[in-house]
Amino acid sequence: MNDDILMRPSLAARLLDVMEDAILPLTERGVADGNKVFGAAILRKSDLSLVVAGTNNERDNPLWHGEVHTLKRFYEMEDRPPTRDLTFLSTHEPCSMCMSAIAWAGFDTYFYFFSHEDSRDSFAIPHDLKILKEVFDVDPGGYRRVNAFWRSVAIADVVAATGEPERSPLFTQSDRIRERYAALSTSYQTGKAGNDIPLG
Repeated sequence: MNDDILMRPSLAARLLDVMEDAILPLTERGVADGNKVFGAAILRKSDLSLVVAGTNNERDNPLWHGEVHTLKRFYEMEDRPPTRDLTFLSTHEPCSMCMSAIAWAGFDTYFYFFSHEDSRDSFAIPHDLKILKEVFDVDPGGYRRVNAFWRSVAIADVVAATGEPERSPLFTQSDRIRERYAALSTSYQTGKAGNDIPLG
């Protein structure tokens, strides 16, 4: 964690741009195929350029959460950079499986836009919090956001730490992204009947 990516003045804008321009189009196609709304991306720390973006593909394999499927695509690349030079972006706060996958892959930082509580309350997908509680006896918000493996950072906190005049457009973009995900959530919930995802 020596390279403090959090100090980059352009960080919040870049994370939101990647969500809006790279992840969301993939997720729109994924939801149309019956998958959940979760997506992810991997960026270079040096210049915040995109290495790979992905989205949930649970219709093929229930383990292909947005983060894990993105990692799968990353490890299929022939000329991939070492993870120590990269950072991870998740549209939603990762579940316990995806947190572990991020740790096993060697990322030292990940960013997320929607919280576990958002997944439960706004997206009607409560499984992340339920698994944390039932398996690990961890209450909402109880896992260690800075630990020996990685630090997790809410994009909302990065936006809030951005100075004006840059911050106001970031709030506008965040609202626009939330609206697009709300529409995708409605599409997913409306169309999920009969799919074979175990925790749909």
